[in-house]
Amino acid sequence: MKKKDNTGASCPRADIGGQAVLDGVMMKSPDAIAIAVRRANGDIVVKRENYEAPGKKHPLLGKPFIRGTVNMVQMLAIGMRVLEDSMKMSGNEEEVEPSKFEKWLAERLGKSVDKVIMGTAIVMAMAMSMGLFVLLPNLVILLFPENATGGMLLMKNLVSGIIRISLLMGYIWLVGLIPDMRTTFQYHGSEHKTVYCHEHDLPLTPKNAQQFTTLHPRCGTSFLLLTFFLSIIFYSIIDVLVLQLTGFDLGAHYMLRVGSRILLLPCVAGISYEVLKALAHAENPLTRALRWPGLQMQRLTTRQPSDDQCEVAIVSMNAALHGLPDGEKTPEGWIILHKA
Repeated sequence: MKKKDNTGASCPRADIGGQAVLDGVMMKSPDAIAIAVRRANGDIVVKRENYEAPGKKHPLLGKPFIRGTVNMVQMLAIGMRVLEDSMKMSGNEEEVEPSKFEKWLAERLGKSVDKVIMGTAIVMAMAMSMGLFVLLPNLVILLFPENATGGMLLMKNLVSGIIRISLLMGYIWLVGLIPDMRTTFQYHGSEHKTVYCHEHDLPLTPKNAQQFTTLHPRCGTSFLLLTFFLSIIFYSIIDVLVLQLTGFDLGAHYMLRVGSRILLLPCVAGISYEVLKALAHAENPLTRALRWPGLQMQRLTTRQPSDDQCEVAIVSMNAALHGLPDGEKTPEGWIILHKA
């Protein structure tokens, strides 16, 4: 997709991405992050903050294969923060009494209790992810003989990879059974539809957005699945190279295997990011076929949104691209768009 710059010349359109948040959508443009949330009374609350990509300040971080890892870490951090922001904006934030440990940690670190609680949640989420998608799938090596050949190394990684992908799909399916998550998945769908509308240079209206699918090739769901697939190939190559160069079967020792997978994860993420971008911006039978599994995976994480949900995504998109709209300003600097 092309757009016109201020000289009238054709230039590549910047990718706009985002994520669903609590009762709303976050959109990220090249220079801003915006969140729009629908309150229970129908009002839309909008927040915007400036954003600078790490690659602008430190060019090395924007280089191919490095930017994928940087983007993954950054989006995890931004994702947790905007979820917290959306909870406050919705007006449904519940007061949770911090534990004695969290209070003690806040005093020792000189941080607010809220930041400690959020940090604790992030650590717990990462620990659960490591346990579910790294420690558990790699237990499969205990079923194989210790002295493995190249073919056996591939089989180990293939089986552990299938287990990892199955766990991912099962986890998302179970999460989708939670009633409140259906609304979040609808907002995820509205985000994709709005991004499509923007990419096709159509006026951002719910009617225009609704004509598009909820499945988008640059979605994080596709990135996760692609990372899991490519990890099978990448780790197999590494295991074979280590075996041939040193005679040591890295995959035969559980803790060494797990440690190597964690250490090499940034490499897999960097490769996956470049492949995802290439697939998203190319259009031919091969790329469509390679995109298909990731798009089908999104059927678990997106739902058909309502026009009201698309309106929220559009407000977020416009705020990220053009600035905050006119409306009632809150003490926090948010804008409230009252329901007509």
